Amino acid sequence: MAPDRGRAFVIFNPAAAGGRGAKRIPRYLELLDRHLPQLDHGISSRPGEEASLAETAIRDGCDTVIAVGGDGTWSAVADRILTLGRPGVTLGILPAGTGNDFGRNLGVPGDDPEAAVRILSAGHRTRVDVGRILGGTRHEEREVEPREIRFFLNVVGLGFDVAVVDDAKGARLLSGEVLYKAAALKQLFRFPGFAVTLEAEGGQPRSGPTLMLTITNGKFFGGGFPIAPGASLEDGALHACHIRDTGPLRRARLFLQAGKGRHESSAEVASQTASRFRLAFPGPVRFEVDGDVHTTTGDGISVEVCKGGLSVLAPEM
Repeated sequence: MAPDRGRAFVIFNPAAAGGRGAKRIPRYLELLDRHLPQLDHGISSRPGEEASLAETAIRDGCDTVIAVGGDGTWSAVADRILTLGRPGVTLGILPAGTGNDFGRNLGVPGDDPEAAVRILSAGHRTRVDVGRILGGTRHEEREVEPREIRFFLNVVGLGFDVAVVDDAKGARLLSGEVLYKAAALKQLFRFPGFAVTLEAEGGQPRSGPTLMLTITNGKFFGGGFPIAPGASLEDGALHACHIRDTGPLRRARLFLQAGKGRHESSAEVASQTASRFRLAFPGPVRFEVDGDVHTTTGDGISVEVCKGGLSVLAPEM
């Protein structure tokens, strides 16, 4: 990023990936000093502080906020940018998390820190879609009062997805796709299923006993699962994947198919693309937003796309 492109601030989340994010801080500081010298930075000291650090930087006149962590860290920063009504502020990302799916969808490598920093230094900005959740929701660990609007980068997930996120928390030996697969294999035999009604804008409702429902902005989620094979961050749409509940052996087969992006032809799977979805439940439910668990305060939410809603630093295609 050339000096005439504005000021930038870097936020490190050492708690990313169950604490493994701290190990990447020295390496990223070295690379940033080499490729993007004289950047100010801050390190979050408590869960969720990355959002307040981003707000302080933006109010101080920074045009670019670089978040170092995983999907939850990036999502928290993006949500604060958009909640402040600053869609012109650019988000930069450096992978140091568990899944890093938004980075994967954006084309930022999760296993090559120098290549990721070079993408930032090239300074190519593009606009990508983001999602918006409408309806009362609360972050399980960081919020007391519910919010009526929140933004996300990559995924809203319910059911089996949440069980896997819960199971993966606190893992120390595994990370990324391997961690999510290990957690998912356990939950194939434990998760009881749940009830939801999904209605795409202009479409017919779909309901019944459900294994999992994801509404994604990009192709990948869960540490690399191509849950929406035809999706992109720039198609102006969200992509719902509704999987009806079934027995453990059939669940295992669906899991294997999803890992290869071949699940959409299965009888239990319905994929839909729309600009807006309405979700209804028997009562409040837990759901995940970019890897962080939230709860609804009522019996339904809406999820919609904000086309080109966010400026990001990305590889030049």
